[in-house]
Amino acid sequence: MTEIRALIVDDEVLARRGIRNQLKQAPDVQVIGEAANGRDAVAAIKEKKPDVVFLDVQMPLLDGFGVIQTLDEQELPPAVVFVTAFDEHAIRAFEINALDYLLKPVDPARFQKTLGRIRLRVKNFQAGRRDEKLSALIRNLKPANGQRPEYVQRLPLKDTGRISFVDVNDIDWIKAQGNYVELHTASSHHFLRETMSGIENKLDPARFVRLRRSIIARIDQVSSLHPLARGEFEVVLKSGQKFKSSRRYRRKLDVLIKR
Repeated sequence: MTEIRALIVDDEVLARRGIRNQLKQAPDVQVIGEAANGRDAVAAIKEKKPDVVFLDVQMPLLDGFGVIQTLDEQELPPAVVFVTAFDEHAIRAFEINALDYLLKPVDPARFQKTLGRIRLRVKNFQAGRRDEKLSALIRNLKPANGQRPEYVQRLPLKDTGRISFVDVNDIDWIKAQGNYVELHTASSHHFLRETMSGIENKLDPARFVRLRRSIIARIDQVSSLHPLARGEFEVVLKSGQKFKSSRRYRRKLDVLIKR
C-alpha cells in the first residue's frame, strides 16, 4: 500500500483536528504536519513536499488561493483539496481545477470519496503520469505574463427583482457581518453576501488595506495613525471613524507607513 503524506492547513484548531481525526481512519495516510496560516503553509509545502494538502480557503496573512499563487509549478503537491465554509469558494475551487473541495463541517462519507480521488491522483503522479489539471491550477491562479491582476471596480448588490452596483471609489470602509460584509460609503451602507477574505482579494491592495479580521479601509480615507501597545495602531479616517488595527495585520499597514 502506497503511503500518502498529508499536510493540514487551517487557522482553526478544531478544523485541523477534525481532518486529522478523519485521516486516522485511513491506514495509508500519514499526517506529516499542520499550518495555521498561508505563509507557514507555503514554507511547509516547500520543505516537507506532501502528497496532498488539505487547504483552508479563508486564512490570515495569505488565503488558500494565495498559497497556490505563491508556489511554482514544480512545488505544487500532487493533490490539493480546498476546505471551505462557503459554497462560492467551492465553486471557484473546481473552476481552477483543484482535485476536490470539502465544505465545513466535513461530512465523513464525503471525506471518504475525497480520499478515493486522492489515492488515484497520487498513484498516477508516482507512476509519472502528472495530471494536466495541476499545471492548469497554477496557470489559472497566476496573472498571465506577470501582469497585475484585475481588480473589481464595482460590486453587485442583489435585491428583490434587481441588481444595483456600488463603485469601489465610493467605499470608505468595510465591516464583516456574519456571512455578509457591510460596505460603508459617505452617505449610506450596503450588505453584500461575501467573506472578508473574498472581498479583500477582489480589491486593489494599493487602494484598500485590511486593518483587522473584521475591517478593511480605503487607503486614501485614512487621515492618521496613532501607535498603541504591542504593534497595534489607532487608525482614524477622514470621516472621524476610528478603528484599532490588529497585530496580525501589522504588515499590511506598511502600505500606509511607507508612503
